[in-house]
Amino acid sequence: MAANGEALTSGGYIKHHLTNLTFGQHSDGSWGIAHSAKEAAEMGFWSFHVDSMFWSIGLAFIMFFVFRKIAKGFSIENPSKIQLFVETLFEFADTSAKEGFQFKNLWIAPLALTIFCWVFLMNLMDLIPVDWIPELFIFLGVDYMKIVPSTDINIALGLALAIFIMIVYYSLKEKSPIGFFKELAMHPFSAKEFGVSNTGVQLVINLFILYPLNLVLETVSLLAKPVSLGLRLFGNMYAGELIFILIALMFSQLFTMTASGFMMGVAGGALQLVWAIFHILVITLQAYIFMMLTIVYLNQAHEHGDH
Repeated sequence: MAANGEALTSGGYIKHHLTNLTFGQHSDGSWGIAHSAKEAAEMGFWSFHVDSMFWSIGLAFIMFFVFRKIAKGFSIENPSKIQLFVETLFEFADTSAKEGFQFKNLWIAPLALTIFCWVFLMNLMDLIPVDWIPELFIFLGVDYMKIVPSTDINIALGLALAIFIMIVYYSLKEKSPIGFFKELAMHPFSAKEFGVSNTGVQLVINLFILYPLNLVLETVSLLAKPVSLGLRLFGNMYAGELIFILIALMFSQLFTMTASGFMMGVAGGALQLVWAIFHILVITLQAYIFMMLTIVYLNQAHEHGDH
């Protein structure tokens, strides 16, 4: 159903479910909530996806509340099932950090745990049937409601940007600004590797040709880390959400009171179950990949190259 109570076409249904609740500046200069996908698009870059922020921050608070409650009620003699589960997550994150990070940094394991649990919870929202919460909010007068934050490219790239800031920070801290610049400018090419033996010629070729080339290549490689990190999460989760929406369209044919519609609806229901079971692996794997790549990138930020 549309926000105004009118029936949606298949294309309109998909577009509705993929549109965020957006707050921004309208064409007349006023600020407010967009009431259509067109209005949301016209608000441009300086707009806010209220639903993505609400669900991502809300899930973070839930995660920290549970962890805090477990920490305050920690028991060695009589641990609860949820305490044992959280301890398993702690051990998993700590083991992953020890295997992927070769230096001493007390922040890495807690960071790995936070990333895995937060991304997993955001991904887990994808298993809620696509119509339940949006229809509830339409009943409450809210036109749009996307509940899977990781299907929003702003959230995925925002997480990746935070990791990128940490990569740059530790690179500067561990290697010094000069050392970090040398790492970018002096690898992978040098005149010596091309068989140039004269020191003066080496210096000229390095300074005016190879070092600028290295700087460009390594800067692109550095910037590609957060971009690929965010786009990988967004792409996989967005595709999964789109498939759920398409299957929901099939399932809706069950109520058309026709033989073909009934058969398509039954097939849609079966596919919904199969895809949900498979998607449990997808959402867990995406959270794990995001966590492990973060650990690997931060380990690289601590490494000292031979310049």
